[in-house]
Amino acid sequence: LEISSLSEKDILVLRLDLTDRSSHEAATNSVLKHFGKIDVLVNNGGRSQRSLFVDTNLDVYSAIMELNYLGTISLTKHVLNHMIQRKKGKVVTVSSVMGIMGAPLASGYCASKHALQGFFNSLRTELTDYPEISIINICPGPVQSKIIQNVFTENLAKSIENSGDQSHKMPTNRCVRLTLVSAANDLKEAWISDHPYLAVCYLWQYAPTWAWWLMNRMGKRRIQNFKSGV
Repeated sequence: LEISSLSEKDILVLRLDLTDRSSHEAATNSVLKHFGKIDVLVNNGGRSQRSLFVDTNLDVYSAIMELNYLGTISLTKHVLNHMIQRKKGKVVTVSSVMGIMGAPLASGYCASKHALQGFFNSLRTELTDYPEISIINICPGPVQSKIIQNVFTENLAKSIENSGDQSHKMPTNRCVRLTLVSAANDLKEAWISDHPYLAVCYLWQYAPTWAWWLMNRMGKRRIQNFKSGV
């Protein structure tokens, strides 16, 4: 409001719980009542994970899928119904480079992002009669945010003790700008990351055998650091 020409009526903030799927229809209707339309949905809710599979309770995996996957497609379903009526809109989903590769200590998170990739790639093929509805998958690498402080661990009641140094990660505003550029140009999928993470994405895509070899070496060191508290 201080730096733009927007007024109070141009902004509506609603509290939303992605895991409370019964509330998503009402939230969508509240937005439609206020603005009359929804042009863009940005799915950007979720939590990551830092734990080994052998140490992790299964209810953690259930919670990850409920939040990252089912919550996202539930909200999308209600908004998409409106976009189909208008025959226009953009659904932008923040997935992850973990949606196109695998990594130790994040098996549940990777699974949820792979699920999002599969779902939205399939959904796009169901909307061929609506060429002005865009399904856009954004796959960021490491980005400076509070996602590490809020990760799932081996049980639901435990939080992470050491979030580590975040300075090497992509600045948040850089990731946001590239996401907006991708959405404005209707890119079906965008990998947003600095090297060496971006190079690893290309390895997974075009030379998976080399990617598995590299990830085994990198993963072993990552697990050792994790166990030592680094």
